[in-house]
Amino acid sequence: MRGDLRVVQGGAAPVPPVVADPGRFQEDCAQAYAASWVARGFSQVTVDSATSRLERVLATFGKPAWEVTREDVDQVVGSWAAAGIAASTRRTYLQAFKGFHEFLTARKASEIEAVFGVRLESPLDEFNAARHVACEPAPATAPPSPERLAEFFEFLRGRVATARKFGPAGRDYALYRTLYHAGLRAEEAASLELGDLHFGGGRSVRSTSGSARAPRPPGRGRGGCRCWTGWT
Repeated sequence: MRGDLRVVQGGAAPVPPVVADPGRFQEDCAQAYAASWVARGFSQVTVDSATSRLERVLATFGKPAWEVTREDVDQVVGSWAAAGIAASTRRTYLQAFKGFHEFLTARKASEIEAVFGVRLESPLDEFNAARHVACEPAPATAPPSPERLAEFFEFLRGRVATARKFGPAGRDYALYRTLYHAGLRAEEAASLELGDLHFGGGRSVRSTSGSARAPRPPGRGRGGCRCWTGWT
């Protein structure tokens, strides 16, 4: 049977060799990752922003993504916290690294293991991954019902009417009402200034981030700008 075997010209395209330089290979992977964002329909602005964040994170680690360990993540995130970088920013940076690492696992794992001798394993775990408030377990106490809140505001109005000093009582009532109807976070409320409140044209609170947002009906979403009508 062996005499019947023949060598024929194959039609498969040659596979380009993998670049053995870690920095160059990671750069090529980052470009492929950005291309995948475009393929998924993200705008160029979003892609550029994500690419910029990823470049900053990789530069901070100072080594290829496949060599980053859990201890490296602990150290870097700890340095971010010590430098006063907000938890939301730290979470964004880690999310950028996590997405890239998942891309490497899905698309480049075999090449990385063959060329660099590293089997990919995510260095992010429950101990060092910044958690969003939405990821936390549900609180044991249910939020107050609309009826309970109505009683609360009725109590505050009573305090305004009977308080020896109107200023503090009126201030507290206005602040709680603003928090409730505008859906502000504590940090946003602490940053409010008089110019942020608009009582004409539907009554609204300007976004504390400075960006313009369309007014929303009460009870929808969170954050900088929501409008309300008719509260007294």
